[in-house]
Amino acid sequence: MKKRTSFFALVAVFALVVAACSSSSDETTTTTEATESSTVLDLAIEAGQFSILIAAIEAADLTATLSGEGPFTVLAPTDAAFEAAFEALGIEAADLLADTETLTAILTYHVLGQAADSQLVATLDGQSVATLNGQSVDISVDAGQILINTATVVSADLMASNGIVHVINEVLLPPDIAQALGVGAPEETTTTTMPTTTTTVAPDPTIAEIVAGLAAGDPAEFTILLAALETTGLVDALNNPDDELTVFAPTDEAFGVLLEALGITAEELLARDDLADILLYHVSGAGIFDAATVIGAAPIAELETLNSGGATLKVEFIDGNVVINDGATPLGGATVTTPDVFASNGVIHVIDTVLLP
Repeated sequence: MKKRTSFFALVAVFALVVAACSSSSDETTTTTEATESSTVLDLAIEAGQFSILIAAIEAADLTATLSGEGPFTVLAPTDAAFEAAFEALGIEAADLLADTETLTAILTYHVLGQAADSQLVATLDGQSVATLNGQSVDISVDAGQILINTATVVSADLMASNGIVHVINEVLLPPDIAQALGVGAPEETTTTTMPTTTTTVAPDPTIAEIVAGLAAGDPAEFTILLAALETTGLVDALNNPDDELTVFAPTDEAFGVLLEALGITAEELLARDDLADILLYHVSGAGIFDAATVIGAAPIAELETLNSGGATLKVEFIDGNVVINDGATPLGGATVTTPDVFASNGVIHVIDTVLLP
């Protein structure tokens, strides 16, 4: 069964990406760039999603370290991840914060002494990488999802001036501390004849439901994409849980650039006769192509789409970036800025440019 980034995890970190990072329309990159003055620590503070992590960094006197030159890759557990760890270990936050030796060992186990974006990390499948703790974490890729030990990267490539932050859904315990605490690999339980874990996971939403959910969020994203899908009657085409689709989803900013380039309003775009074909040009029905698959197969000269005219996409891996239709006119190629948002019926890759057949 495929491991998938849940929509709810995406919503939880979407505000972090918007609040902590600002994108540049002059550069193509698979990541969302922060302002030059934002360190990895600044990102966590500004986000408001990592209060326990911030308190732990301060208690361990690591503030100056993570505000330093770097480069660092920080594997940042959310507050929910810390709370789950406290419950599992039967301790309170104050207990951990008071034990600065153990706390420092745990925190430095979440930091790599190099800048490693998701593209690079994905190439390390099956390998171990040393942390500032001195002990290593294991990297694996399962159905396009990057796992650090058993923690899943739920939001990748939050770029800072001194490194990169990847948000994870579990607290990582160094092997020696895990052994001392008697913590082993999570056990599996069974119900009747079907194996299952002790955690109940809600079904993933469809691609259409993810787009609609984010368009209704605060901050909102994909509002123009959703309006276009509704106008053309294509919502149902992305709502069948039995399909296996790969969708390249342009952001609202990407649509804004398109409107400016064409010299039209959003209303005029929604009234275009070819709008449905433009949207279907962003959808491949050839299967679920996660980032690892795309990178491994690149260059792809002709990726089939649902466009009625049979128009295909050219997919390349250029300078560490997944680029769609490089050099296309009038907008140029589209770069994947957020890969691998998994749904029950496929995967979404967020792109920074609208693709025109």
